[in-house]
Order: sequence, then structure tokens, then C-alpha cells
Amino acid sequence: MEPIRNLATLLPFAASVAFGMLAWGAFCLTYVWPRVRELPLHAAIRPILHLHLFRFIGLAFIVPGVVGPSLAVGFAAPAAYGDLVATVLAWVALTMGSGRYSRIAIWVFNLWGFADLLFAFYQGVIGVGIEPAALGAAWFIPTVGVPLLLWTHVLVFAILLRTSRSTSFLARAAQ
Repeated sequence: MEPIRNLATLLPFAASVAFGMLAWGAFCLTYVWPRVRELPLHAAIRPILHLHLFRFIGLAFIVPGVVGPSLAVGFAAPAAYGDLVATVLAWVALTMGSGRYSRIAIWVFNLWGFADLLFAFYQGVIGVGIEPAALGAAWFIPTVGVPLLLWTHVLVFAILLRTSRSTSFLARAAQ
């Protein structure tokens, strides 16, 4: 592992990620959460799943010319293919509608997608320790896109846990 040395790119990158998290957090908590929190599970999750259908954009991490030639494969490949799997899982959860196993599909999508993003941050900062400038044009994925995706995963966890509690309560009340 080679540590990140260039503060000229590290500081703007870290600030961009932090401001992205704050901006998308304010947006999600102000505009998204109030609209989805009382909806039934599948109505609340559907727009978030549609957003995650665009995770294929993570494939940009393996495209020469989009990213710098020094971008570590140990970061690029797991980030790219992890996002592709998340895209497929979002499609699966979306196409299942409100079917029998749809809640399981949503949990699988959300656990995978959230873990994939956290692993990419780990690999980028600690695991292989990429130089932020090596991201090239893909700089905007972890600074703008990933914070939004992380916040929407948090919302999905909140929705799943809320509907699990209300379902459990209703099941006990019916007994």
C-alpha cells in the first residue's frame, strides 16, 4: 500500500466528498424522506431503485482515458464491477414489484450496494491508497454520485426497518 502523498489533490477531494455528503444529506432529508417515509414499502423504494439503475456509470473506473493510467486496478475493478452488480440487483428488486420475495431482493440490493460503496472508499483511502488525481474525469463519481447513493441507501434501510416494525406490530395485533 502506498500512502496518498499529494495534499494538493487530497484536500480538494476530501472537501468535495464532505460537501457532497452534506449537500445530498440536506436534499434527501428535506425533500426525499418527507415524501417517502409514509408510503408503502414498494412505492417508497421504487424511485430510489430507479436512481440506482444508473450505477453502471461506475464502469468508467476501468476505461482508459476517463481515468488516469496510474489508477490502481485494486480500486478500479472492484468499484466498477461492484457497481455493475448493484445495478443488476436494483433491476431485480424493481422487477419483482411487491411479489413474495421482493423484500428479500430489496435487502440484498441495499446491503450489497451500501457495502460496495463503503468498500470502494476503504480501497481508495486505505486499501490501495489511490491518488485522487488518478480518478481523472471520474472524480465526480465519488464526490457527487457516491454521496447521493449512500444517502439513498440509508433511506432504504430506514424504510425497510420502519416497514418491518409496522409489519411485526400488525402481526402481533392480529393475534
